[in-house]
Amino acid sequence: QLQLVESGGGLAQPGGSLTLACVVQGLTFTHFTMSWYRQAPGKGRELVASIKHGTDIVYADSVKGRFIISRDNDKNTVRLQMNSLKFEDTAVYYCRAEHILIPSQATYWGQGTQVTVSS
Repeated sequence: QLQLVESGGGLAQPGGSLTLACVVQGLTFTHFTMSWYRQAPGKGRELVASIKHGTDIVYADSVKGRFIISRDNDKNTVRLQMNSLKFEDTAVYYCRAEHILIPSQATYWGQGTQVTVSS
């Protein structure tokens, strides 16, 4: 059964840290580019970071130097380490799996996890 299950969201203070995890079941993990997106209230969904292979990584300008994306192919898991959190990082964070060769036919989303940055 195909599942993308996110965890690790919650409440953090400005300047604090959180680490999100997305465990993937039901697909060949190494065939997929893994990404984190986020959607703040009243805004569209935006790319936060993506990782295709170990060294093929993209970050949104707004999170460069603060967030780190990583993947563990043995555990079918992608993580997003979020440091130096800001109020504007508050959003629902979604994990996405996109097939490297047939992205239009095989792209899947998790259910989302809420991250709230508040003092």
